[in-house]
Amino acid sequence: MKIDIVCVGKIKENYLRDAIKEYSKRLSRYCKLQILEVPDEKAPENYSNKEKEIIKKKEGKSILKHIKENSFIITLDLRGKMLSSEEMSSFIKDCCIKGHSNLVFIIGGSLGLSDEVLAKANFSLCFSKMTFPHQLMRVILMEQLYRSYKIMNNEPYHK
Repeated sequence: MKIDIVCVGKIKENYLRDAIKEYSKRLSRYCKLQILEVPDEKAPENYSNKEKEIIKKKEGKSILKHIKENSFIITLDLRGKMLSSEEMSSFIKDCCIKGHSNLVFIIGGSLGLSDEVLAKANFSLCFSKMTFPHQLMRVILMEQLYRSYKIMNNEPYHK
């Protein structure tokens, strides 16, 4: 299986880069992982709703350029469905069984995802009702992907 993570912005903190590198290495045993970063648009300090939508649309266009035709698109969105780790593992396994060999997880920028990106989603996933920084969300997603594969393969992993 191929998994792409399309995300807005670069990772600035070394500790997050180290975690991403570690989970990339761990996941390489189970899938082909690719992380695609698109630039984050600069937002003024006090932006209007119109300015917010313009920024999200620009980021959305950059995101959509990285999505291939036959990809199964999963957006990370506060309005998405919450899954337990076991349910996430089953979800990934089901995607594979149904022939979805390329999963694309999309993490938006600090303002969220554009309506155009959300409309392309085959599934919308919510990790929590809390908001996390998008750089940290990348690490959380990768950890849960790794956990999913460990569960899928009946391999031990800390709880």
